[in-house]
Amino acid sequence: MAKEIERKYLLAHLPDLSGSPGEIIVQGYVAKEAEAMTTRVRIRGEQACVTLKGPSVGIGRDEYEYPIPLADAEEILGRYCRGRIVCKTRHLLEHAGMTWEIDIFAGRHAGLVVAEIELPDSGHSFAAPPWLGPEVTDDKRFGNFALALNDGSPQARWWQTQPPAAAKLCCCRYFGQLSCCDQANPHLREVAESA
Repeated sequence: MAKEIERKYLLAHLPDLSGSPGEIIVQGYVAKEAEAMTTRVRIRGEQACVTLKGPSVGIGRDEYEYPIPLADAEEILGRYCRGRIVCKTRHLLEHAGMTWEIDIFAGRHAGLVVAEIELPDSGHSFAAPPWLGPEVTDDKRFGNFALALNDGSPQARWWQTQPPAAAKLCCCRYFGQLSCCDQANPHLREVAESA
């Protein structure tokens, strides 16, 4: 059994990402019941996986992740995750020997940028980068599953405090709209055009 131990933060300001090209991530959620596991399907570049995540206990939770064929992930996202999709560009930044994941959300979540750090154990200390803002690890609204359920309406965009940071995509066919596909990912564009 794998354990995911991570902390999540908003950013005080966007760091220099020029050294990190970023990777497009599209993920959707199939099922979730109270106190049950979350089932997530993710496409990251040309790779796909299904992940089962247990309920959070402090900053940790059980996590099981398995690779699946890309075509299967596309079908699951398109048929079973409609409306429960998150699209983002992930940048990796090193700071004081630790790797930070900077997620710039797109589509209906445009304007949201978070930083996450995975830790070897819950007591592990780390040096905070100068661009780090307030911690939101325990704020369930910032969980990807909660974001996937958020409809993106103006009243639901509680995170929007400034113009959105540039993201590499807007989303794809999994929302049922081709117009928001980004030219940066021709594979997703082709999938959308074939839908």
